[in-house]
Amino acid sequence: MPKTTERVLGRAVMQVLATRPNGEGTVRTLIANVPDYVNLTAEDHEISETRPPEEMWEQRVKSHDKTNGNVIGEGFVEHVGRGRYRLTRIGWAYLKAKGLA
Repeated sequence: MPKTTERVLGRAVMQVLATRPNGEGTVRTLIANVPDYVNLTAEDHEISETRPPEEMWEQRVKSHDKTNGNVIGEGFVEHVGRGRYRLTRIGWAYLKAKGLA
């Protein structure tokens, strides 16, 4: 089964942030909770060759903010400090429109 798309993974990140105070969370919070919102594939769980022991999906959550479809690049989530992210007003509106917040 192919890896989870950037869009699906990003939506899970947004859903996790929506459960946190002020819509903010750390990378650790995201890594701990994203699997509750998306069915990760075997390819997602493969160990990263460049950053073991991270799984591929963990690496994507941390560093693919310039990737097409990424929630940071699309303006739904913003960096608010080292390893911290916040859901933006646009992100909240998206989740509400989809019935996810």
